[in-house]
Amino acid sequence: MTGRILLVEDDETFRGFLQTILEDAGHEVQEAADSLKGARLLRRESFDLVISDLKMPGKSGLELFRETRQEPNPPQFIFLTAFGTVEEAVSAIKEGAVDFLTKPLRDPDTLLSLVDKAIAAQGRAREYLSLKEAEAAGLPPEDLIFAGGAMRDVRKMVHEVAATTANVLIYGESGTGKELVARTVHLLSPRRTAAFVPLNCAAIPENLLESELFGHEKGAFTGAVQSRQGKFELARGGTIFLDEIGEMPLSLQAKLLRVLQERVFERVGGTKEIKADVRVIAATNRNLREEVAQRRFREDLYYRLNVFPLTLPPLRERSDAVALLSEYFLRRFSRQVGKRLTGIEERALEAMNSYDWPGNIRELQNIMERAVILAHDIVRYGDLPDQMQVKSASTGRGGKDILKSVEREMIVSALNKHGGNRRLAAEELGFSRRTLQYKLKEFGLLD
Repeated sequence: MTGRILLVEDDETFRGFLQTILEDAGHEVQEAADSLKGARLLRRESFDLVISDLKMPGKSGLELFRETRQEPNPPQFIFLTAFGTVEEAVSAIKEGAVDFLTKPLRDPDTLLSLVDKAIAAQGRAREYLSLKEAEAAGLPPEDLIFAGGAMRDVRKMVHEVAATTANVLIYGESGTGKELVARTVHLLSPRRTAAFVPLNCAAIPENLLESELFGHEKGAFTGAVQSRQGKFELARGGTIFLDEIGEMPLSLQAKLLRVLQERVFERVGGTKEIKADVRVIAATNRNLREEVAQRRFREDLYYRLNVFPLTLPPLRERSDAVALLSEYFLRRFSRQVGKRLTGIEERALEAMNSYDWPGNIRELQNIMERAVILAHDIVRYGDLPDQMQVKSASTGRGGKDILKSVEREMIVSALNKHGGNRRLAAEELGFSRRTLQYKLKEFGLLD
């Protein structure tokens, strides 16, 4: 397992030696010549591990370590120390450091083994924290959000972008889980302890959307009887999720662009500039390139938002995830309605797998909620909605059975026509004699 490592060491030659060892092992390394630069990098970026000299001019490595302990998910620390300061290194371990190595470093493998152990432990801690925070937010586990082979690359990219401050633009059909993915980016990011504030741009009337985003001052318009914070203020230090960004009117797009460029805004009716320390994640089911070409969406705003695009596949391209998602919704809704359902029958799963899911995961959720209400012991084929049963009748097991029956009748008819002569029957049917022999065995027609 590789990770992002901050190397803090004032000896330039030794620092370069360590950086080479770590980068050759596949790790991403940032280096700092002293603790002050190291502290600035730690405030600005996220690292899995810090390898720091214990004694340096100015601020010591131990002081740097203690400063990071105030963070919600601080990086692991490995200290480098001379023999004379081993006692201080042991003290750091008691405070939570992973371990220490003495200088000069005699065996690079010892360093790499310690680094691998620390990064693996940090990864497990983050996964546990992410799961707990997701559960607290009412989110399903990551394995469900990213279920199916088509979501494997999306999950990888989510983990890569989460630690950065980059704006993210999520593309996907309605119901594909864009908000869940946005929440996951937030929960995996350094901003996880601050708010995640969603806003559906299509659900707010155009004349109220600016106030929803930026707030308003008392008397700014009729009905503004008191000052009110907008979503950008509520999301300060955290993440704002702008769903259906393609529905935002052009006049407001210009104001959003200013926020992204200058990181400041004013409330409606106000003059005071308010800092916008907010990460923006936007989502759309529209083709924004086409919207730009049609002059319905600002090109400059598009490029500001489209720093890191993610495209979520529709559920019809994630058929390997349908069973897992269905079981999750079965357990969830069974608890809600107080039923003890044991599962989903095979025929019902086949019907769901052959369905096109125009409403994607949201439709699957609604269908499973309805099925749980109707079911008694398990969810059966008859508990599914009519449109799904009709679809499966033509493409699922029912349709296959009809085709098999027709095929059997054609074979019997050809054999009867040619007095049981298999060669002539095969020629009429367009089969080889070997294929006909296989079909006769399959349909139980051998003497």
